[in-house]
Amino acid sequence: MAVLPQDKIVAVIGAGTMGAGIAQVAAKAGHQVLLFDAVEGAAQVGIERTAKGLDKLVQRSKMSEQDRDALISRLQPCNSIEDLAPAGLVIEAIVERLDIKQQVFSRLEELCADDVILATNTSSISVTSIGAALQRPERLVGMHFFNPAPVMKLVEVISGVATDAEVAQTVFETAAGWGKLPVMARSTPGFIVNRVARPYYAEGLRVLQEGGADVATIDAIARDCGGFRMGPFELMDLIGHDVNYAVTRSVFDAYFQDPRFTPSLIQQELTNAGYLGRKSGRGFYSYAEDAPKPEVMTASSGQMPEKIQVRGNLGVAEPLVALAREQGIEVDRSNHQKVGSIQLDGLLIALTDGRSATQISAEQQQPNVVLFDLALDFASCNRIALAKSDQCSAEAFDKAVGLFQALGKQVTVIDDVPGMVMMRTVAMLANEGADAVNQQVCDAEAVDIAMQAGVNYPRGPLAWAEAIGLEWVVNTLENLAAGYGEDRYRVSPLLQRKVFSGQGFEFNNA
Repeated sequence: MAVLPQDKIVAVIGAGTMGAGIAQVAAKAGHQVLLFDAVEGAAQVGIERTAKGLDKLVQRSKMSEQDRDALISRLQPCNSIEDLAPAGLVIEAIVERLDIKQQVFSRLEELCADDVILATNTSSISVTSIGAALQRPERLVGMHFFNPAPVMKLVEVISGVATDAEVAQTVFETAAGWGKLPVMARSTPGFIVNRVARPYYAEGLRVLQEGGADVATIDAIARDCGGFRMGPFELMDLIGHDVNYAVTRSVFDAYFQDPRFTPSLIQQELTNAGYLGRKSGRGFYSYAEDAPKPEVMTASSGQMPEKIQVRGNLGVAEPLVALAREQGIEVDRSNHQKVGSIQLDGLLIALTDGRSATQISAEQQQPNVVLFDLALDFASCNRIALAKSDQCSAEAFDKAVGLFQALGKQVTVIDDVPGMVMMRTVAMLANEGADAVNQQVCDAEAVDIAMQAGVNYPRGPLAWAEAIGLEWVVNTLENLAAGYGEDRYRVSPLLQRKVFSGQGFEFNNA
């Protein structure tokens, strides 16, 4: 069996937002869907809510009335779990409790045919642990959708220790047939997305904790420089700090308190205070109607230079040279230096490599050092983040600000924290993705697909690391590890190996 035949009945347990959404996806694909919820009447309510959502699509001419009616006709509410006996695939989307999931699947084993596929939508519980209570654990697989299920493309297909490879492949092909982007992963804490995504929150929180920049400024850097749809604090407020903090704690504990996943005291305090984000009206931001819009730190006008010297190749930041020329700035180039930098009247301007500007200033015995942060696309981004060494004069720094403003960038000044905001975040995302591959959780392509399709990252972290240069990423991590003296920033062995071999990651779509 490759794809679940369309004439096979799909059952969904749990009629909340996620369960009803999964039922809609299966029904849209042509399956008869049985929807059951332990709360009386909830299944019917879930179907009615789905119908209202489809009505809006019809009104916007994104769906025909005939297709809407046909989809709804394939959704059948059930009053008892016994009604699910005819199903060929049962997807559970209920409370995240191991004992309850085990009870439900054990009952399904009694009711359904021996060849039924049992799938759990769990985002955090081990598929292996759920299957340990079953008579046929080889028929159990993770099928983790992302909310809202009808919209989000990603489905993580998770194999427990006992999961039959053919069962996992069938679910993978079925998800693809339903219009999703499935990825295969092994049952490990956080699977792919909830594991690899931890640094996006953690590094923003770390910069905030160290006074590198305020919440609104860090979010603006993530959006305007990094190309992320939402900054880490906006996203945490949307998810809910109780949920986000709990996931971080869960991953931290599941990996035996690995410091890479250490939760933030700041987020713990927000959770303890009940400042949970949008749903409570207050988190990092206030959501009161009269709440003022927080201001992003943006530098005032600086002095535009007439000439700059570019020493070596700027790598991922090379588009800045073309921008300078377009603005009529004279560029004097020399390529004898391995590490690229911009020289401007005794001022050294360079891409951050995980060291602070102050450290570089001391090491090179050059007082005026300014670092700029990573951007997704230096040619098109409208903001750049700068940090200056403690030794840097105000006059010299004003020239750096003026240069980037002349290149069409808003300049945001942050404190001199190692790795700044985007560079340390992307380096850690890539490091975690590489470790997932190294530990046989998934392949490199699955990491990048998962992070783009599951949480809307602007680029897969491993492909992004290759664009920066894997050696630069490793140097950044090593400098962060040396500066902080923490195992948190240890380099993945696979990332090191790629640098030593000079080979990149393997992507099937490359």
